[in-house]
Amino acid sequence: MITAIVDYNSGNLRSAEKSFQRMASEMKVGEIVVTCDPDAVRQADRVVLPGVGAFADCKSHLAAIDGLSTAIKEKVDAGNPLMGICVGMQMMATWGREHGNHHGFNWIKGEVTALTPNTPNLKIPHMGWNELNETPDHPVFNGIRAGDHFYFIHSYHLVPDDHADVVATCDYGGGITAAVGRDNIIGTQFHPEKSQANGLRLIGNFLQWSP
Repeated sequence: MITAIVDYNSGNLRSAEKSFQRMASEMKVGEIVVTCDPDAVRQADRVVLPGVGAFADCKSHLAAIDGLSTAIKEKVDAGNPLMGICVGMQMMATWGREHGNHHGFNWIKGEVTALTPNTPNLKIPHMGWNELNETPDHPVFNGIRAGDHFYFIHSYHLVPDDHADVVATCDYGGGITAAVGRDNIIGTQFHPEKSQANGLRLIGNFLQWSP
């Protein structure tokens, strides 16, 4: 089994690569490749779409690599598991509203909007450890419970049109989307590769997930 982590100049992928490689080795679930080659993505069994920075910049970087967005869409359409991380999750939405209006992949109907905490002393970006509000009901979250902590750094979050697409939430001056999912796609606003034992558990679950 091959898991492709998509490299499209969206930030340093070293920590993600190390975390996925560690869990793939421990669980004996195949090979992790970091690639910007559309053909390598097509040959993979599952795909990880990371992202750091602004929504529009990440979409632009993807579009700049000929055929890469198409290859990712083909894998999703074929039913292969895909995980989006941080802006990689946000790009699953219909729209990104950061510095204008920008089209997403439209896999999760909804929009990515600015965080607006109702507590004045909470800073933007939301950065650091935060706990999940409820026990997520999704195979990728097996063994993860309400109160478990994950590492966040973001100023925007995905607000789905259908709450059924929300897998997990956390609180930061009001409820915010921590994870979304539908069919063969799962997305986390937090960084599992920076979330220690809980993040490694989630990565391991994804590597075994058969939607």
